[in-house]
Amino acid sequence: MVEEKVKNESVQKGGMTVQESLEDFRQLYEQSLSTIEEGSIVKGRIIKINPNEVLVDINYKSEGVIPIEEFPDIENFNIGDEVEVFLETMEDEDGLTLLSKSKVDKSRKWERTISGCNEGAVIKGKIFKKVKGGFMVDIGVEAFLPASQLDIKPVPNMDDFVGKSYDFKIIKISEERKNVVISRRELLEEHREKERARLLAEINEGDLVEGIVKNITDFGAFIDLNGIDGLLHITDMSWGRINHPSEMLSVGDKIEVMVLKFDKESTRISLGLKQKSPNPWDNVDDKYPVSKKVVGKVVNIMPYGAFVELEDGIEGLIHISEFSWTKRINHPSEVLSVGDEVEAMVLSVDKSNEKISLGIKQTEFNPWSIVEEKYPIGKSVTGTIRNITSYGAFVELEEGIDGLIHVSDISWTKKINNPAEILKKNDKVDAVVLSVDQVNKKIALGIKQLTPDPWENIDDKYKIGDVVKGKVSKIAGFGIFVSLEDDLEGLIHASQLAEKPPAKVEDIVKVDEEITAVVVKIDTVDRKIALSVREHLMNQKKAEEEAKTAKDKSVIKEYETRKRKEASFESTSILSEKLDEVLKKSDKKESPKTEDKPSKESTDKE
Repeated sequence: MVEEKVKNESVQKGGMTVQESLEDFRQLYEQSLSTIEEGSIVKGRIIKINPNEVLVDINYKSEGVIPIEEFPDIENFNIGDEVEVFLETMEDEDGLTLLSKSKVDKSRKWERTISGCNEGAVIKGKIFKKVKGGFMVDIGVEAFLPASQLDIKPVPNMDDFVGKSYDFKIIKISEERKNVVISRRELLEEHREKERARLLAEINEGDLVEGIVKNITDFGAFIDLNGIDGLLHITDMSWGRINHPSEMLSVGDKIEVMVLKFDKESTRISLGLKQKSPNPWDNVDDKYPVSKKVVGKVVNIMPYGAFVELEDGIEGLIHISEFSWTKRINHPSEVLSVGDEVEAMVLSVDKSNEKISLGIKQTEFNPWSIVEEKYPIGKSVTGTIRNITSYGAFVELEEGIDGLIHVSDISWTKKINNPAEILKKNDKVDAVVLSVDQVNKKIALGIKQLTPDPWENIDDKYKIGDVVKGKVSKIAGFGIFVSLEDDLEGLIHASQLAEKPPAKVEDIVKVDEEITAVVVKIDTVDRKIALSVREHLMNQKKAEEEAKTAKDKSVIKEYETRKRKEASFESTSILSEKLDEVLKKSDKKESPKTEDKPSKESTDKE
């Protein structure tokens, strides 16, 4: 094409020889080649537009080729239009001159964009692509936006920002690498600081302000008030019951709240949401007077009772003791469940503390109102042992009406440590009504009162020194208990079990063994009878000794009497013999003289 131009020029001049024309052509051609270098920007003219490429004349020996993709708006170009191109290769392996329009466009955009900008300048751009570590943003040229510079708060889904336009701050420009680093976060922080300063200067308690829910915890939500965080406590979210702030709010929600308290020194702000509406407790006395029957929904159940919502923001508590006049409720869940509709009566209203006491049983007939008439003192009753404790047994007289047999009212005589020693659950038992407390719903019963108190005439039954017999009922380390008549019990101390105290009580006596002892003490105040085997044994021994002594004395006396009798007999015999001798001598002297023979009467006198 250069040759054609030279020829045309030589024809137009006229008078030039062919040789001169070729010479001029050669000079022009050399001049054109000398001004074209690889890597430079040159001007060219479009000479042909093909489907895949565009041919551009840059006054070189061959046309340059540019891919059609580098002309995004090719419909705006025509053959003959002048364009700036970047010479990448003057001649490749195929002898083609390779050009680039996009590099020129990028370079020109860089110059136009950056020429009016410096680091720190604010520029508008559109995020068009997500890349490793951040985003690419079109600000006229491609700029890199680090992910950390996207926002002032954590971003849950970064893809949401692609395709959106924002203002950015240029934080770094590299002329050499032709790249720009920008930040959106710095602009947001600057804006927040300005808003923070404005809020600190203008905000007052009672103001309504807008904010964004920044974070939610179990106790409340933190609200971002354009640079200042305020706490919206869970108790200030609603006049009604909420179990967790997430029931009302979500992170990112935009809400209007009231400033309840503002500490300028610490910049702490307490916020309220429910305070924007009237407090339903203001006229609670008029709406819920005492003794009024109400209907509500069970919203929460605790071990001590159930909370019932009467209306939004108004709740009452049914204490577990107010569920039934007669039934023993161990846990409210035995009767109610969350969501149940329940009828109750207002028992009390505490407006200042926002509390209402309710009762279910007050809506029903109270059987305790006639219990004094039904169970008068002294009446014998029969019931079922429902429960046994360490201090007594509860006896069900009828459904919901229980009486207590205290451990001290089970027996007149026996020492009972636990009612379970005598009574069993579900057993039928007879008792006497001792007292009735209708107000506190208590009935006292007694078993021992069914029979007379054996201690009332104890002096007639037992006296000190009496010998008694009984069976061993219990063995303890300090002694044994012996069952006596009339359900009485005596104690034999270990030292009184034998003449010599045993090492162990069990070594010398067993339960149910019959034992004989003597009464050594009767304590009518503490109702105790002290017995002694040792004294009984000693008394027996003494009696035996006394009996032996008496027997010995009797033998001696008998002997002495016998001796006296024997002595008297011997004396009589001797006298008789002597008398016989005297008579015989007398007879011999007087035998010749018969007339002198004594008469029988005189002999007898002698």
